[in-house]
Amino acid sequence: MANNPLLSKSVQKAGLMLFIAWIVAFVLLFYYTLNFNWYASVADSLITNILLALSCLVVGTTLRFYQPKQEIVLFVIVLAIALSVATSFISTYVLSMIFGRYQTYVSFLDVSMPFRTIVLFVFLAWCAFANVLWYKLEEQSETQERLHTAQNLAKEAELNKLRHQLQPHFLFNSLNSVYALTIVNPKEAGTMITKLASFLRGTLKRDDEVWVTVEEEMEYIQLYLDIEKVRFSHRLNLDISIDEDTLGLSLPGTLLQPIVENAIKFGLYNTSASILISVHVKVEHNLLQISVKNPFDPEMKATGGTGFGLTAIRRRLYLLFADSSLLQTATLDENIYLTTLKIPQKYDQNNTY
Repeated sequence: MANNPLLSKSVQKAGLMLFIAWIVAFVLLFYYTLNFNWYASVADSLITNILLALSCLVVGTTLRFYQPKQEIVLFVIVLAIALSVATSFISTYVLSMIFGRYQTYVSFLDVSMPFRTIVLFVFLAWCAFANVLWYKLEEQSETQERLHTAQNLAKEAELNKLRHQLQPHFLFNSLNSVYALTIVNPKEAGTMITKLASFLRGTLKRDDEVWVTVEEEMEYIQLYLDIEKVRFSHRLNLDISIDEDTLGLSLPGTLLQPIVENAIKFGLYNTSASILISVHVKVEHNLLQISVKNPFDPEMKATGGTGFGLTAIRRRLYLLFADSSLLQTATLDENIYLTTLKIPQKYDQNNTY
């Protein structure tokens, strides 16, 4: 909700000083221009302006709690007319009772009543429209704030959904790998199951962590690679290079594993030869940059899949950074496929972007 400036002590103090100056100005006007005595001038200015201030307060309070959705202008005009007539009548009546024996002044009150009403109407109408504008702006500000909060909650919910979807996605693929290993190499199946259990246990421990350090993520990736290494044995060769100055940098958790999984899938599944998967982590232009290279055979159709991994990564990166270019892929010479992931860094205590 937007803060009401009228609740500020400095604004209230300035308003009180302005009100006193306004009363003094009317006293001087009545005394020097209309040649009333000081007593009549002070009484007229004080009573009329106090009633005007109370009417403005009534206008502000009324419009704060009730504003018709239609014909707001008509409502404001009618309200201003009613209050200006009432204020003019009450001030004239009270002043007539006080100065009843001064016939000249009483005659002036009767003659000036229409003019007083018009002047009061102008002030009250201005006050009413100013209040309507203020409350409309306040309502718009509250609406924008609620919309912003709802968008943030929706984004956070989608991020959590994507993170939780990635874990079953990997689990299903790993179980398929365990099944294949029990057929190809049953002796290694127990080792792979043990490593898979360690990997999943680590996943559960970091379930609530949105951001992790490069060091933590690479330990997580190493467990995954150990699982795949058991399955593919000598066919899977790894070249992992991590610059030391990147170990303390941060990235969204469970973001790199689908990229490495894709590299292994497209590099190994369509060949019986050994391959090399390269992972390089460095800092470039104040961005954490992770490059994954794998060979591929352009003449052979890759093993089918849902394509969920990279799609989820792109979506997560867009939700976090509003940038769809942070995940890039390219084909290099000698049939090498390159996937590059760039993570902007913001150094605050929550490690959030």
